[in-house]
Amino acid sequence: MIRWGMTIDLKRCIGCQSCSMACKMKNGTPPGIFYRKVMEKVTGKYPTVRRSYIPISCMHCSDPPCARNCPTGVFYKREDGIVMYDSSKCYGAKVCRMACPYDAISFIDKVESYYPGGFTPIEKIWDNQSREGTAGKCDFCADRIAEGLKPSCVKTCPTDALKFGDLNDVNSEVSRLILTRDGYQLHADLGTNPSVYYLP
Repeated sequence: MIRWGMTIDLKRCIGCQSCSMACKMKNGTPPGIFYRKVMEKVTGKYPTVRRSYIPISCMHCSDPPCARNCPTGVFYKREDGIVMYDSSKCYGAKVCRMACPYDAISFIDKVESYYPGGFTPIEKIWDNQSREGTAGKCDFCADRIAEGLKPSCVKTCPTDALKFGDLNDVNSEVSRLILTRDGYQLHADLGTNPSVYYLP
């Protein structure tokens, strides 16, 4: 059985936000809504300062708190490990946002245009993807995977920091990277068993 997962090479990530913008274009999210974010961490003191970046999105947990806690069953886990959501079931309780320890779920209060003149042609198409008063998040570009393509963020990353593959296949690139680079999960102590691993 396939279990889709991702590795993020923190040494390669330069904080360019290409993955965030690729995700935004793919999902057509309204202003201010990002299903993928890149957090910035600054350590040290002037003149010896170091800046590092940590991309964050849905972790597609084996035991997803969003699915466990949503009162209307918006979130559900597929057999291949991808945590999906059905916005038609969402009535805006926001319990999922409180339950998610990764701050990976966005809530769309309002669908607005990016420019004062109204919705552009592409935004009119996007408008069909976002519903006001509902939650949304990364779904690993499940529709692209079904076509044999990589998720948009992986395809777009200019430094090749993101890899995607089958975590259950010991010979897959992601499995080998996790093993050889000591890949780790965020908040592994919580027992959610994320499908996203970071490479130090």
